[in-house]
Amino acid sequence: MTVDYETLAKTISALTEGETDAVALMATVTCEVHHADDRFDWTGFYRVTEPEVLKIGPYQGGHGCLVIPFSRGVCGAAARTGETQLVADVDAFPGHIACASSTRSELVLPVMNAQNEVIAVFDIDSNQPDAFTETDAEALGAILSQVFAR
Repeated sequence: MTVDYETLAKTISALTEGETDAVALMATVTCEVHHADDRFDWTGFYRVTEPEVLKIGPYQGGHGCLVIPFSRGVCGAAARTGETQLVADVDAFPGHIACASSTRSELVLPVMNAQNEVIAVFDIDSNQPDAFTETDAEALGAILSQVFAR
């Protein structure tokens, strides 16, 4: 299945219009993205809850790690650098945290607020190797900007 990102963006925009609560926004984005493609085995947010610390937020899929320091893993790298992490093989990523042993590849995008501060990361795990593309990263990044950077 290929994601129709144009339709997904319009759907998320309509569902989140006027909403300002970050957790409500995260829950809605997670649900819509998770069900948009069968490559997406775990989809969710890790929120910045204190300096250099991410804690699990709304997600779909099996359990996730509860706390991730900025210094560890793919999610930590996205939060620390403010850059999207497109990882074709998680076993080759230095310091990868295996919240689920089935995960083979991962896409993690920093989530910025209107002040351009990282408030969370959006994490998508796949049980397939090399499951994500630059197209996925760009389209999802645009959706996150549309929802959170207003």
